[in-house]
Amino acid sequence: MPLNEGPRRPGGHRLSVNPFYGPANPVGDMAEAPPTHRLPDRPMAPATAHQLVRDELMLDGNARLNLATFVTTWMEPEAGVLMAECRDKNMIDKDEYPRTAELERRCVAMLADLWHAPDPAAAVGCSTTGSSEACMLAGMALKRRWARRNADRYPGARPNLVMGVNVQVCWEKFCTFWEVEARLVPMEGDRFHLDPQAAAELCDENTIGVVGILGSTFDGSYEPVAELCAALDALRERTGLDVPVHVDGASGAMVAPFLDEDLVWDFRLPRVASINTSGHKYGLVYPGVGWALWRDAEALPEELVFRVNYLGGDMPTFALNFSRPGAQVVAQYYTFLRLGRDGYRAVQQAARDVATGLAARVEALGDFRLLTRGDQLPVFAFTTAPDVTAYDVFDVSRRLRESGWLVPAYTFPPHREDLSVLRVVCRNGFSADLADLLAQDLERLLPELRRQPRPLTRDKDAATGFHH
Repeated sequence: MPLNEGPRRPGGHRLSVNPFYGPANPVGDMAEAPPTHRLPDRPMAPATAHQLVRDELMLDGNARLNLATFVTTWMEPEAGVLMAECRDKNMIDKDEYPRTAELERRCVAMLADLWHAPDPAAAVGCSTTGSSEACMLAGMALKRRWARRNADRYPGARPNLVMGVNVQVCWEKFCTFWEVEARLVPMEGDRFHLDPQAAAELCDENTIGVVGILGSTFDGSYEPVAELCAALDALRERTGLDVPVHVDGASGAMVAPFLDEDLVWDFRLPRVASINTSGHKYGLVYPGVGWALWRDAEALPEELVFRVNYLGGDMPTFALNFSRPGAQVVAQYYTFLRLGRDGYRAVQQAARDVATGLAARVEALGDFRLLTRGDQLPVFAFTTAPDVTAYDVFDVSRRLRESGWLVPAYTFPPHREDLSVLRVVCRNGFSADLADLLAQDLERLLPELRRQPRPLTRDKDAATGFHH
């Protein structure tokens, strides 16, 4: 989570309280203007506190128009009711909330079956707060397995993890927090993700694993996991090095099983040791749930699993946090039950259709060049055409924000810092009608953008956020 600084002025300022916020007597029930950066001295009526908070939140962007985030922004009312009924249940209390724990186990079993675990009953998995935590857990398991195999050299030797430069920032955090060298495969030309052969060449006896991304956040493309495994198979034959693969399927692991059934990327590949996904992305659940699965118990070292006698029950846990609500896990089970395979296929196909259709309309405007077309993840990236010099992608992002659209613009990482793009994430709830409105707004802006003397964004690093 982001670190927040304290108030820039001692004491901050005070909130203004409208007389109508008093629940009964507009004058007698009014509270004094409460401070913003210290606790008020006295309580206030719940309706007054509610309205003060709600007024401030009005200035947030509209989540449905946020095309930067991969996170789910709409669920059915029934799911919201279930979440409200379960938000007071602590997921860690397996003994006190056995049915919630059972729903978690069922979700793990469903994912193991969906991802073709050799024996779904033997697969090991857990829920997390999201893919970032799931990636940390998977990385810890890779490092511990490597340390066990190299007990004669570790801790003297420094472990490393191989991945593309396009990985989500959580992998950089993992390497920093757990003292693992990050070996990054750079982008080259029109290849915007990991190259299998280049990844294999970076591996040595200290490599704990290679990360393959099923759905890069930079452009929505799948990394070639099967080719990566084949390159590592060849490496083993040449050198004897046996390097496992983790698939970061934060988004793609809930898209490919339904829309790309012939694509082999999961536990069907013996080299894939673990997979993670975000239930709160294309798993279609509100923020707060992810999943980590290992192909079998051997892939998750037993010494990482804590067995806690907690409130009268023996509880095996593998997590970086402790208390968290059961609401999101219950919502995930509801969604699995509600949609089934056919329902997920229909929802994800609708999102892909919106993405490919909108990408085609953007290309037809003539001012832009597509990098991807939304035919893998329902995500596409585009940049300005070579002959466009009056404006850049940062100008487009800023102007779209005036109409409420949050479309991120950002520069690519090393070896392609020359490339700046816009990215559109099409999620459930971003309908064809909304896509049509976005296309109309973009087309309406172009004449004015074309009349600019030059791109107007001075500080491109601060122009817009890149939200993974």
